[in-house]
Amino acid sequence: MITTRHLPVPEIGPDEVLVRVHRASLCGTDVKIRSRHFFADGGPAPGTFVPGHEYAGTVAAVGASVDEFAVGDRVVTEAHRGCMRCANCLAGAYTDCLNYGNRRKGHRTQGMTVNGGFAEYVANHVSTLTKLPDAVDFDAAVVLTTAGTVIHAFDALGTIIAGASIAVIGPGPIGLLAVQLARQLGAHPVTLVGTRQSRLDIGTDFGADQVINSRDDDAITAVRASTGGLGVDIVLECSGAPTAVDDALRMTKRSGTVVLIGFFQQPVTADLNHAVMNGISLLSVRGEGTGSVRRAVSLAGQGRLHTDSLVTHHFPLYEISDAFETYTTRSDNAIKVMLDVVE
Repeated sequence: MITTRHLPVPEIGPDEVLVRVHRASLCGTDVKIRSRHFFADGGPAPGTFVPGHEYAGTVAAVGASVDEFAVGDRVVTEAHRGCMRCANCLAGAYTDCLNYGNRRKGHRTQGMTVNGGFAEYVANHVSTLTKLPDAVDFDAAVVLTTAGTVIHAFDALGTIIAGASIAVIGPGPIGLLAVQLARQLGAHPVTLVGTRQSRLDIGTDFGADQVINSRDDDAITAVRASTGGLGVDIVLECSGAPTAVDDALRMTKRSGTVVLIGFFQQPVTADLNHAVMNGISLLSVRGEGTGSVRRAVSLAGQGRLHTDSLVTHHFPLYEISDAFETYTTRSDNAIKVMLDVVE
């Protein structure tokens, strides 16, 4: 049972912004934090911070040095703020900060190492916020933090993907947004693989050239058949399923690339000899990065990303326990479950 409690309004420093949270959403990471499975390699214990890393709201106050935002601005957050002093941060890889979790050295990840958005007010470093255009409402803004993860994955490829064949494994929010973004960036064909037909149907609406229900068909055979037996250029693994890495490797053409985006519940087994013998590259990303949320907001503001069909449920903050139950059991085809923190 999850309960709410009263906390003082956060005090902000000179480089911080006080955000009044209007909307926050549940994510698989929040479930892992609740069950204490997220910080298997150490980190702050649940109960020492307020969770919630996907949220949007309005600026309630700004620090003394902040002139990028004004009170009343509508904003969305990017969860990660690196220490900005280690080699990784200085190279732009702040989601892989070498001081991850070390608040003393300046690292912070909203809702994972410091207080996040499952509260009425939260303090954000000014660099983690993006102003929202009028065309993007709070529901859409929160989903766009997930889109930022996909953009970060495409960044990791280090190449333009126009004309590339792509398979996406897992029609959850990340996978469904990956289909949209792949089409926006010119990939073709785009194939979506999953086990829930209702979500695969959304993938079709989002522009997938082919959807494969792996309960009914051999996904590897079907993906390879769509490319004349060669395999696709890129596989985005968004499901975190135990067999998905091996499936991804066998869907990929020689010298292709697999990008791991989903978190796995347990160690996985894969035939890495197949990867070595075929020159297949394995990459991974952790959440959003490289300013990707800002770019997702830009695309949505231009009408090029659509999120309405992903938002399936709303709960007030005091019903957060029911929200978690709906999300974890996928009750009533739940996809994105929102907390209406302030209306």
